[in-house]
Amino acid sequence: MGRLAQTDGLTEIQRDILATVRDFVDKEIIPVATELEHKDEYPTAIVEGMKQLGLFGLTIPEEYGGLGESLLTYALVVEEIARGWMSVSGIVNTHFIVAHMINAHGTQEQKDHFLPKMAAGEIRGAFSMSEPGLGSDVSAISTKGVKDGEFYVLNGQKMWLTNGGTSTLVAVLCKTDEGGSSPYKNMTTFLIEKTAGFGPNPTVPGLTVPGKIEKMGYKGVDTTELVLQDVRIPANRVLGGVPGRGFYQMMDGVEVGRVNVAARGCGVARRAFELGISYAQQRSTFGKKIAEHQAIQFKLAEMATKVEAAHQMMVMAARKKDSGERNDLEAGMAKYLASEYCKEVVEDAFRIHGGYGFSKEYEIERLYREAPMLLIGEGTAEIQKMIVGRRLLEEYKIAE
Repeated sequence: MGRLAQTDGLTEIQRDILATVRDFVDKEIIPVATELEHKDEYPTAIVEGMKQLGLFGLTIPEEYGGLGESLLTYALVVEEIARGWMSVSGIVNTHFIVAHMINAHGTQEQKDHFLPKMAAGEIRGAFSMSEPGLGSDVSAISTKGVKDGEFYVLNGQKMWLTNGGTSTLVAVLCKTDEGGSSPYKNMTTFLIEKTAGFGPNPTVPGLTVPGKIEKMGYKGVDTTELVLQDVRIPANRVLGGVPGRGFYQMMDGVEVGRVNVAARGCGVARRAFELGISYAQQRSTFGKKIAEHQAIQFKLAEMATKVEAAHQMMVMAARKKDSGERNDLEAGMAKYLASEYCKEVVEDAFRIHGGYGFSKEYEIERLYREAPMLLIGEGTAEIQKMIVGRRLLEEYKIAE
């Protein structure tokens, strides 16, 4: 293990967790990742291994059977997992977001019901905010929930659910028109328990997961639509028990999700750097290893600097959230920087591999297809820059 992407001030427990995860990644993920990715095969054995390690309950409080660890610990674990295969980190990411939302905003009954099973990996979560026609404009959601006695009736279509098929709990954002004039007070998060699988759901009449969306990369993990036709959900499955708070609950989830995406970018970039610097010491041109050419050394130096900068920014954003402070500025910066640097580091590693980088026999080919997803996941670079810009204007507002 090299000196890049080290984190100061970790406890012994945090170091032990990371060492265990790193060993798991090296032995159980990296050797099979490319084969499973090319087959677009769900990594069942890897997921079972993560359940045994307790990773699905990493941040869930100990009173509910979790490990009670911080966002920083989780982000560092995600960085290690993404270094092995980014899709695996996606399997735990949406689960983590939903668990965070329930722990932070749920009723006591919801916490008691969901969190112990989520900590054990028996219930696995998915996060559903986006729709086919809304992009980044969350206020434009059209999926609607209408109160009907002790139930809500949900109708609409959601898009881009990571773990949409394999999950058994989905946090779904709907328009409910119960909060007044502001569209942001007319959204509600519903907790929908379902059976894993595709097609019409046998336990939730009217709910359908049509099938997997075919993607350029980010394979293995299922990405789906979610169709709701007169789905009846008990009112006690409104997150927090009070309608109209869904937008703020979802944004809290997205905020920690942005730290997660930053961590994924750091992990993929670090793996690309490892592959690039290793290949540069094996390949020879013009009578010497290409690592001895100044042009390649310059490229490696730039790659390593980007890996280090992204890691430290991600750590800062996680620690800010853990302190209880608002971290949308830091999370936006970290997500923006890490995803952009990841793309650049992966491309440089691809160039170092030359023609072999274009071959599916080499791992860098997979990373080259995976990196673009980070540019759009949890908000595009343009959205991050809007968030950062607005926050900077708040911080540096001049007196009129």
